[in-house]
Amino acid sequence: MKASTTLAFGLPMLSTCALAADLSVKIEIPQMNVAEYHRPYIAMWLEKGDQSVVTPLAVLYDIKKRDNGGTKWLKDMRTFWRKVGRDLSYPVDGVSGATKTTGEHTISFPAKKAELDKLPAGDYTLAVEVAREAGGRELVRIPFRLPVTGKQTFSAKGKEEVGNISLQVAP
Repeated sequence: MKASTTLAFGLPMLSTCALAADLSVKIEIPQMNVAEYHRPYIAMWLEKGDQSVVTPLAVLYDIKKRDNGGTKWLKDMRTFWRKVGRDLSYPVDGVSGATKTTGEHTISFPAKKAELDKLPAGDYTLAVEVAREAGGRELVRIPFRLPVTGKQTFSAKGKEEVGNISLQVAP
């Protein structure tokens, strides 16, 4: 869709914008047969087509540890930490949340709605990084394009630390 902006000279300039994208992510945390199981830390963020960060969406970690001690392990999500995490102050309002148990979980981003609505049309990627204490680390990326004309679902599958991940985008 085209939106009109006015330049300083009073001439209209056309720009492309995605307009009102709603995002939700369904993520599967697999049951693992290990002696020492810890719930995974999960980070989700949006990237542009050039892999520059648009916005952090969610950081799920042990938010109840005394003295904000759960943030100590966020560095294990190395890509997230380098691109986004080290510049944030925790907990991040509307982004931070508790870790998830095994099973399927749906996460939506109402606190990010206004920011997502302003995204220009183009190629984007949902990046999801998962790490477990005494476990592994995994990064899954799901490319998608805005704007969408109707509700669309994009998906990818992790190998060990995370199962199926699906991104639902609606106008």
